[in-house]
Amino acid sequence: MVNAPATGRPIRGVIFDLHATLVHAGEPTVWLEAALALLGSEGEPRPDVPDPAEFTAWAPNIWSYAREVDPASARDLSPQRHREVYDAMIERTGLLPAALADALYQTMLDQWEAFDEAVPVLTELSARGVRTALLSNIGIDPRAVLRRTGLTGLFDVMVLSYEEGVVKPDPAIFALTAQRMGLPPEDVLMVGDSVEDDAGGGHLGMRTLLLPRTAAPTHGLEQVLRLVG
Repeated sequence: MVNAPATGRPIRGVIFDLHATLVHAGEPTVWLEAALALLGSEGEPRPDVPDPAEFTAWAPNIWSYAREVDPASARDLSPQRHREVYDAMIERTGLLPAALADALYQTMLDQWEAFDEAVPVLTELSARGVRTALLSNIGIDPRAVLRRTGLTGLFDVMVLSYEEGVVKPDPAIFALTAQRMGLPPEDVLMVGDSVEDDAGGGHLGMRTLLLPRTAAPTHGLEQVLRLVG
């Protein structure tokens, strides 16, 4: 889905969402294995494990379920609130025992991997002289993920909701990101996966490309290069 006002203006900057746009969360079975391994390393007894099919169906949508507990995305304004919402969501679903839920939370970001084309697309944008930014609704620091996945240093600007005190889709955070890029919103393309969160820049005349979530290691990010030209 592309929201593109007919301005005829060139795209001089691209803003990317992080989770489910540049990186994916990997396989739910690996999440579970990592959490169990952490408990084992800490000498904790093996907890009751949920039915694999039920866990595999639930896990990829974990933060979508969190919207039921936190529709205003307050979880993305502070690490403390992020954990509180997670715990409330886990309690509501009743799927995981407390020790396993805690271990899953601790190992969650360790499973995030970059889509295959993420680094090449960002590198090519830089080579074309196009400014880039990362704009993420996130309540915990993702910098370790960026380092591990090779994304560190590929953005001119990084805006994280928990550091700014505002979350997408509030147009203010899109305006802030464009300002830090040194560009008017009309010259910027926003790339994300969520119509609820990532289309807020459209109120500013910012063009928007929405790439639906995929479980594949590729995500169609090369479409950005075609739009930039």
